[in-house]
Order: sequence, then C-alpha cells, then structure tokens
Amino acid sequence: MNAYIFPGQGAQFTGMGLDLYEHSKEAQELFEQANAILGFPITDVMFEGSAEDLKQTKVTQPAIFLHSVILAKSLGDAFKPDLVAGHSLGEFSALVAAGALTFKDGLKLVSQRALAMQKACELAPSTMAAVLGLEDNIVEDICNAIDGVVVAANYNCLGQLVISGETSAVEKACESLKEAGAKRALILPVGGAFHSPMMEPAREELAAAIENTTFSKPNCPIYQNVTATAITDENEIKANLISQLTAPVRWTQSVQQMIADGTTHFTEVGPGKVLQGLVKKIDRTVETASATFNTPTT
Repeated sequence: MNAYIFPGQGAQFTGMGLDLYEHSKEAQELFEQANAILGFPITDVMFEGSAEDLKQTKVTQPAIFLHSVILAKSLGDAFKPDLVAGHSLGEFSALVAAGALTFKDGLKLVSQRALAMQKACELAPSTMAAVLGLEDNIVEDICNAIDGVVVAANYNCLGQLVISGETSAVEKACESLKEAGAKRALILPVGGAFHSPMMEPAREELAAAIENTTFSKPNCPIYQNVTATAITDENEIKANLISQLTAPVRWTQSVQQMIADGTTHFTEVGPGKVLQGLVKKIDRTVETASATFNTPTT
C-alpha cells in the first residue's frame, strides 16, 4: 500500500510553489483563489519573500498547506493514496487531498489555526525543546516530575522527541534530561508551546471554526496525530483535529501503525524531505519518495 504524507511547520523555503504556478493553469487558479481567501497576496511572499518573511505566522502555515495541497492536485490521476497522514499542520493538507475538506474550507481553517496559535503564544512565556537519545517513557517520566507545564509534544521517531510547555519548566526538564543521558536537549527557536496545554485558548477558538465547517468522508483512511490510527468517520476526524492543538503528535506511532496495516511505500507531498527522514529512522525497510510535478513539455 502507498501512503501519502504531508509535512508541517518548518518545511517552508523561499520560492516554494513557483514552479507549480508557472507551469500549471489549475495551480495558478488555486494560488489566486488563495490570495482572495486570505485577503493578501501570499504568493508574493512564497515566490519572492525572504526566509524571515516566510516565518510570519499568518504566512508559514498557509504557505506549507498551499504548496502541499496544490502539488497533490497537480499530480492528477497519479495521486492514488491508499491512506494519508500529515504531521501537525500537515493533517489539514492530508484531509483536503483526501477529499474530506474543500480547498477553501481547509485554507480558512489553517489560517484561523495559525492566528489562534499566535495569540495563545503571546499569553505566557512558553517554548519547545528537542530531545535526542532517550526512550520515550524516560522523557515522559522526567516531564511529569517537573513543576510547571511541560509535556511530550512530538513523537517524531525512535529516540527523537520534542517537549513543550512553560519556558521555565522546559528549561528545567532539559537539565534533568541531560543528566539522564540525553545526547541533546536543545531549546528550539519557536514562538510558543505547540501541542501542549498552553494551546488551550487556541484549541477553544479553533473548535468553534471546525464545528461550523462541513467535513465529508475521506476517499481513504487518514491516520490522525492524536490517535495514530486509521480514521474515516467525519465526526471523529473533527474531534481529533480539535484535540490536536493540545495533544501530542504521535508520528512514530502513526508510521508504525501504517506499516503494520500493510504500507510499504511513503510519498511525501510538499516542501522538504523531513518526513521521509523520520520514516526511514522508524523503519529502514520501507520505500520513501518525494511527490514531483512533471513540467509539461512545449
């Protein structure tokens, strides 16, 4: 079986999507539609903006979503997933590609999500840190023993976990994790504590938007971050999307479950190759590839 996987925040790069815009009429129409929906020319920032420009909250998440979804649509009949999954933000891209959300509704939700997360980040000092070289349960136990809010946020692959929470609690946890033998426990340059209880205000804001959006049954199962299992029911999909902001991204568990269910090939759709690297660290026997748009010959 072939899984199509969609990247999250951090995969952006200057010039992203320009090749699609220049060589596909459908892609061009979708990008222009996105400019109108968002109320500003995001294409200008994606195609010509600096790395700093692309870091703006209102730009980063919609930009990665647009690159991923428009690339998937540009593949035409070649896009035939048996299942899909996305890392954090990428879950929205996966849902649109699988037909559970319209392009317009998906983009609106991603934009609202980005702004809600930014507002939550401004309420209290919070951060995230990457932890390498420790078993998950050890990281979890140490986080549980720290005073303050600090939790496991991203299970990226075996031996690579991201923690998230109040800045002081994350810093204390990093010290304890190093003492416990972590190869690295490094504070990340992020705006706040994503996938932690610190995102509760954003979760509440996004919940209202998700509840008011129409979801359809996807064309194939989606392995969602919150459960790491195959989901096809629209109501379950919505509930998991709402929970996602304050719950951990169970990427390791999702990939393991996809493989257990028969997946032998993973195709990454969107900017970068981060997810392919994580999949290979989880199981070196499976095949990985990047989705590529074939430029029409003239």
